[in-house]
Amino acid sequence: MTHKHTQVSFTVPLFIFHFFRLINLFMGFRITTTLSLLCLFWFLSLHQARAAKFHNVSGLRGNNLVVANGCNLFLGSWVVDTSYPLYNSSTCPFIDPQFDCQKYGRPDKQYLKYAWKPESCALPRFDGVDFLNRWRGKKIMFVGDSLSLNMWRSLTCVIHASVPNAKTGFLRNESLSTVTFQDYGLTIQLYRTPYLVDIIRENVGPVLTLDSIVAGNAWKGMDMLIFNSWHWWTHTGKSQGWDYIRDGHNLVKDMDRLEAYNKGLTTWAKWVEQNVDPSKTKVFFQGISPGHYQGKDWNQPKKTCSGELQPISGSAYPAGLPPATTTLNNVLRKMSTPVYLLDITLLSQLRKDAHPSAYSGSHKGNDCSHWCLPGLPDTWNQLLYAVLTR
Repeated sequence: MTHKHTQVSFTVPLFIFHFFRLINLFMGFRITTTLSLLCLFWFLSLHQARAAKFHNVSGLRGNNLVVANGCNLFLGSWVVDTSYPLYNSSTCPFIDPQFDCQKYGRPDKQYLKYAWKPESCALPRFDGVDFLNRWRGKKIMFVGDSLSLNMWRSLTCVIHASVPNAKTGFLRNESLSTVTFQDYGLTIQLYRTPYLVDIIRENVGPVLTLDSIVAGNAWKGMDMLIFNSWHWWTHTGKSQGWDYIRDGHNLVKDMDRLEAYNKGLTTWAKWVEQNVDPSKTKVFFQGISPGHYQGKDWNQPKKTCSGELQPISGSAYPAGLPPATTTLNNVLRKMSTPVYLLDITLLSQLRKDAHPSAYSGSHKGNDCSHWCLPGLPDTWNQLLYAVLTR
């Protein structure tokens, strides 16, 4: 994978150096001091503007690649497209009741009719047959929490819609679930691990261990890995999944969750660099999926996702990006192994209308964290497909 920003940041300063050297040779140092400073300011400004064009919409410098010709797939807006959705939930054998909003009574269907339109290029429509042929005989694994489950279910559904009569296998258990498209020898798995790092049972109870990732043994030998983690790091009380955190030799009752997330991601990054051969395995990070529980985030303080029928127009979200995006980018940019960030945060923030809310099967309450299927995660998989095919 090519890292365009790295290339730009090394070639531009070298060009400036030779430019000033020529000016000084012909005009003399004293005459050109002020001119040189002005030129330096101009070149750096130009460089910054150009570099921003090649990076993800957050503007953060991560170990990321934006697809061909400077097109940022993750900067754009939602438009009505009557050819959507890409499949019908009633015909997908892999869909989870938690995400099947139409089956469980959602009365509106407009949320199914939106397509993501990048500002400066076209997003290719997902072609399930092409995907199957490209990944024939391969193994793909999603690793993460229930947002990984959301995207995994979506991918299997959009593929199945292209080959509805293909022989498939489906096996689900607590930690590892598998869908196989038998005619193509393609295996798509989900490994459930909310924090990526391990929860180890000690005498005091379950301990979130920030420097342990033994579970990674199950992730080896894949042709594509798609990681995700953040959602569960914010949980408190009975829903947090652990009683203590082990930070090196220290056992603590709690700590700053962003700090813990950073340390957990750093352990994950080390695992990737020690265990993944980038010539054999493509590695993605799914990105931070936002929730819509607080209407103040889009300037409607009395609302949640419940009853929302339309996306936010334009390409800006009033509340800005969540702090976890900065943490994630900081870890990715330090890695030597290429990891492509699917920068889904902003485009997902705009879809306050796309959550199950009360229409999610046996899932109680107002679900403004996960996403209806068909729906937004299908776009995540279109973006994945676009990256893989370009």
